[in-house]
Amino acid sequence: MGTVTRVNGPLVEVEDLPGAAMYELVLLGPHKLPGEIVSLRGGSATAQAYEYTGGLAPGDPAERGGSPVSALLGPHLLGGVYDGLLRPLTGAGPWLDPAVPTLASVARSWPFTPLVEQGRKTAPGTAIGRVEGAGSLAYLVLSPGGEVSAIRQPGRCAHDAVVAVVGGAEVRLTRRQPVRSALPYASRLDETVPLITGQRVIDLLLPVCLGGTAAVPGGFGTGKTVLLQQVAKWCDADVVVYIGCGERGNEMADVVAELAELPDPRTGGRLSDRTVVIANTSNMPMMARETSIYTGVTVAEHFRDMGYVAVVIADSTSRWAEARREFASRSGTLPAEEGYPADLASALAAFYERAGRVVTLGGATGSVTIIGAVSPPGGDLTEPVTAQTERFVRTLWALDRDLAYARHYPAISWRESFSRDADALTRDDPANAARRARVGGLLAEADRLTALAELVGAGALPAHERIGLLAGRLLREGFLRQSSLSSLDAYCRPERTALIADALLAVLARCLDLVERGVPAAAVEDRDFSPLLRAKEAPEEEVEARRDTVLNDLETLR
Repeated sequence: MGTVTRVNGPLVEVEDLPGAAMYELVLLGPHKLPGEIVSLRGGSATAQAYEYTGGLAPGDPAERGGSPVSALLGPHLLGGVYDGLLRPLTGAGPWLDPAVPTLASVARSWPFTPLVEQGRKTAPGTAIGRVEGAGSLAYLVLSPGGEVSAIRQPGRCAHDAVVAVVGGAEVRLTRRQPVRSALPYASRLDETVPLITGQRVIDLLLPVCLGGTAAVPGGFGTGKTVLLQQVAKWCDADVVVYIGCGERGNEMADVVAELAELPDPRTGGRLSDRTVVIANTSNMPMMARETSIYTGVTVAEHFRDMGYVAVVIADSTSRWAEARREFASRSGTLPAEEGYPADLASALAAFYERAGRVVTLGGATGSVTIIGAVSPPGGDLTEPVTAQTERFVRTLWALDRDLAYARHYPAISWRESFSRDADALTRDDPANAARRARVGGLLAEADRLTALAELVGAGALPAHERIGLLAGRLLREGFLRQSSLSSLDAYCRPERTALIADALLAVLARCLDLVERGVPAAAVEDRDFSPLLRAKEAPEEEVEARRDTVLNDLETLR
């Protein structure tokens, strides 16, 4: 037991805490507020508290927790809503008791089915039991490695029940896992496999791979949350971990309500049944916000080790960085650019490094893909968090304010965005690689010509350049823009994406051929392209027919 000597917001100094270690959990005051030791100087320790410290005073007791800050992992996770320390918010009152976390969604019984027999020797990570009814997935209980000396018979058991004894160690249905340390795996996989999101601009031009990393920078009102919600709904992931890090409470409430109501296009059930929501809003404790990022990745790694595809969506990492800046200023850390701590770059790198597609200890293949939103003040993409994030992510989906205000969804700028994995993902698909190069080249040329047309006027441009402007308009309206309200356009399969792109490219090639044969550009521009522009909301079997309708109309110009 130690003694609190100073309280400065979430920063608490403690004396006489022998044997304390860095990053150890410490319980502060009579209410046992959770905190984490972040500094040791002689006989004193500095802790960051994860609860409001009002009422905590010098002279109050402080007690070592004996372990790092940990999250309770178990079959209760899917479909639940939790705070930054993974304490259940589902069914909780307006205030959490810091000493006795709410267990409304944890303390229940689960149907357990053993997968191994007594006496069997198991490798670490081997599935020794299965729990059904834990969301839309089968929850697997993994072995720590060793001989199974006891295994529970099929039936229901409590959340903290011992289901097996392996290598002399008890294996419980739930377990605590430190959140700041990555879970081990056997090896990383170099093979690149795309994460299909159903958003055409992403899947064709700016793809992200399973186990990859992506950042979504954009100013206020550019549609970050909407884009991330669409990715959460439509991406081909088994588990989605949605982290509301420092976001407004009303936005987080809308996300939770929408996930509970939306049907899951993969399973036919509820989308929330394969989602874990970590809600740490802007009015919640600042340091719990900082920890929520690591808690979410730990949950994703937990499901990765079962052989599942997990996607972490962090909205937003800017609020996480601001929490680190606030704590650094209180602790007297030497500030760097714009007041952020000097270790911001290394902290971002360590966070995104936990993504990957791996072979688990049990021999399965699983992955964790991290997609983080960045909210630069004033939309300044040169500020430290955005600039440092760009260094470490493989994909950048930069949102454009002008596109957002023009109601172009998703408002991803094809000029400022990039995907470092695009070439690897299309290496074995020459047709798709050529399609991507052609669409990207036409958009880049259209952007160059748009700037030129603003100076001299579109009518002063040569005929083939006017067709370049037409190509940019048709691709933007007929391919890149999607409607989240349309049942056919909200999600686009890769095959449908290729079909629509090929139809547009065929029409544009015919337009260019016509002007090269001497047909006036104005005559081509005046044709009715609306059947082709509406093809994205038509059944697949009608896309080619709409393409042929436009091509036949163009043939009349010969």
